[in-house]
Amino acid sequence: MNKKIAVFPGSFDPITLGHYDVIVRSLNLFDKIVIAIGKNSEKNNMFSINRRKEWIQKTFLGFSKIEIDLFQGMTISFCRKKKAKFILRGLRDQLDFEFERKVFYVNRELEKKNCIETVFILGKYYISSRIVREIMKNGGDYTIFVPPYVRI
Repeated sequence: MNKKIAVFPGSFDPITLGHYDVIVRSLNLFDKIVIAIGKNSEKNNMFSINRRKEWIQKTFLGFSKIEIDLFQGMTISFCRKKKAKFILRGLRDQLDFEFERKVFYVNRELEKKNCIETVFILGKYYISSRIVREIMKNGGDYTIFVPPYVRI
């Protein structure tokens, strides 16, 4: 039996309630969701990849359909490695849509043979990790935008 596996890629620096919402609302669509924490040497993350992974592990403890993994390089290559036929993405607004649409077309060209489909879920929250980091840096109450285990 072919399992419906989706990869949900991101830096999750940190994971937000927006990420959480998209993942939880997508659980009934897939047999497994792989939360893929990207390692990008050119990106200056606020939190170590191990800390981000720990937060995600604690957030999804007890969710049997969720796997957490690290990846580097192209998402499409990671999907092939995981035998995933779907990429899961959350959309907050038209800017997210336009960006994700471009990535979708590039992925379609790169993966004509394996046909990895992108599934878009409209986000319930309009929050980004970048905004949460700014709130953290400036001493604001970031806790209303992140799962309970994300604490600095």
